[in-house]
Amino acid sequence: MTNIGSGREIWIDWMRVTACFFVMLTHCCEPFYLGGEGSLILTRSDAIWVSVLNVLPRAAVALFIIASSYLQFPLHYQTGEFFRRRAARVLVPFLFWTVVYALVCGEPVQNFRDLLLNFNYAAGHLWFVYMLVGIYLLMPLLSPWAEKVGRKELQVYLGIWFFTTLIPLVRGWVGGPAPVIYGPSGIPNPAKFPLWGEASWNTYGLFYYFSGFIGYLLLGLYFRRFVGELSWKKTLALAVPMFAAGFAVCSAGFLAGVWKDCGGVFPVEGPVGLAAIWEVPWLNDGAGIALMTTAWVLLFRKIGSGGRFYERILLPVSKASYGMYLCHMLLLASVSAWLRTALGTGTDGILGIWTTPVEILGAAALSFAGVAVFSVLVQRIPKVGRWIIG
Repeated sequence: MTNIGSGREIWIDWMRVTACFFVMLTHCCEPFYLGGEGSLILTRSDAIWVSVLNVLPRAAVALFIIASSYLQFPLHYQTGEFFRRRAARVLVPFLFWTVVYALVCGEPVQNFRDLLLNFNYAAGHLWFVYMLVGIYLLMPLLSPWAEKVGRKELQVYLGIWFFTTLIPLVRGWVGGPAPVIYGPSGIPNPAKFPLWGEASWNTYGLFYYFSGFIGYLLLGLYFRRFVGELSWKKTLALAVPMFAAGFAVCSAGFLAGVWKDCGGVFPVEGPVGLAAIWEVPWLNDGAGIALMTTAWVLLFRKIGSGGRFYERILLPVSKASYGMYLCHMLLLASVSAWLRTALGTGTDGILGIWTTPVEILGAAALSFAGVAVFSVLVQRIPKVGRWIIG
């Protein structure tokens, strides 16, 4: 890997910035299958555009975990120092923006009361921080093993983890249509068909502790420890089939679910839980996302040189990317709504079939640019900026 003088991994900065844009692109797709208080897809072309533009960036969160793992795991310093650094970098900005969202989204008093139990659902993207802190809590426990683990042993654990990414598909195959359970928050969760030790009285089945984001922590470790420099020929030979397979699983799975519910007749609408079921093929713990994530990492690792654009533009944005993630919904929602009002919706929009992709990509680009400028400038405020942006 080619590093700049500061010791930074250049490809990690490129990957982090891209992942940040991917998050915004994903959120800009949501109005086109989530309408108002429920699920809504207006036209056949909207369904297809969502199946493409909302699948391409879906590895975003996994890429953030890969970046953290590659740079932080196993720990480089004592546990106490690790948590002090992470608290300053992650928790303080998170608390700041949590308060902001509580004040501006919904009813503040109720929002602050709800924060005792969970994040503000009007700022649903903040779920990521809770998961990330959970990963940080595990790092000190796994670090002694990570320092000594061999290639074959790690491959075995990654193989077990990858098998768990097939479980959402297996549940759908053996369990049929999943009923939707609504908790006190109103957020739906498809009921799980019990597998391999799971039951109504036990959710901790055989693969519980091997599944989820822990696999991306191990994948980042594997890339750092055991994957050397690959030629472009070998990189593409690995990355292209992986990405194509992952994309096919996610995109075709989404479209199959939509077509099953509408029979090809649009618009299709229903409760918000319907969209939760459509999203199952592209969940972060699914095989499609795991394959696309691995492909993206293989490609990003080929970036090995800096330059003026990197040093003046991309590096500052990379350093501010966490703050961008935290605050972006404050701008993105307004930009997305403005474009839909200005251009119209579906095939009735002023650009016809191209209205939806222009609105999605335009909202993502404008939101990314605006949030990047804001976050970079705030981060440079002496003594205060790093506590707000990270």
